[in-house]
Amino acid sequence: MKQPSSEKPNYGNWVSRRLIYVPGAVGLIFIGLAILAPFLSVVAALFLIVALYFAYARYLFSPHGRNVQDQVRGLILTNLDWNGAGQILDVGCGSASLTIALAKKYPGARVLGIDYWGEQWEYSKKVCEKNAEIEGVAERVTFQKASAAAIPFDDDRFDAIVSNLVFHEVSGVKDKRELIREALRVTRKGGKFALQDLFMWKRIYGEPDELIETIKSWGIKKVEFINTSNSPFIPTILKLPFMVGTIGMIVGEK
Repeated sequence: MKQPSSEKPNYGNWVSRRLIYVPGAVGLIFIGLAILAPFLSVVAALFLIVALYFAYARYLFSPHGRNVQDQVRGLILTNLDWNGAGQILDVGCGSASLTIALAKKYPGARVLGIDYWGEQWEYSKKVCEKNAEIEGVAERVTFQKASAAAIPFDDDRFDAIVSNLVFHEVSGVKDKRELIREALRVTRKGGKFALQDLFMWKRIYGEPDELIETIKSWGIKKVEFINTSNSPFIPTILKLPFMVGTIGMIVGEK
């Protein structure tokens, strides 16, 4: 295996700077307007609170803070029951942090990461490839642009499938359960899977027990739900539905 570079990989942050700068700028504008209309100071305060919340959340997710982002990703590695033989697909690989971690944990595996890399994210295929090179796994990791809604591979292609906090972000798919079904389609019979998303957000997925029964009805051999939102490393301030307060994991065998 190629030795890792001394250069640091760029895995980004789930809280983009825009979520801090935009409400912060709006808040400052309203502070100026509050000179003429004092009641607007309340509006200014609300926008500034939002900016401060996202700034603190970004800090908590980062390696310089609580490193929550890396620890959430690590839950996939902990709960994937796979021997590392064959090919594994990371659906929605983002900056390739999970893809690369899989390559490191399973040195005998071929790892493929797919993502659509939309403009709203700081990630790209180029960033993924650079990170893999820095981490010394570029020879065993491949990246391809593709949508989680239409994975461009035949049925039963992969020995294992993973995905981390991706499905709820996929636009154009009203029933997010279909994204789970699509991921399982390309998993071979007997293949393993560990899929983490906002599965406890009932507005999106309904009750977890009902979701598991639906997945079983697709002919899946073994499936289990794990409540990962209660992981002790997650600070209370991040346990909002749109952050990581409703995360859960679906693991099993096709």
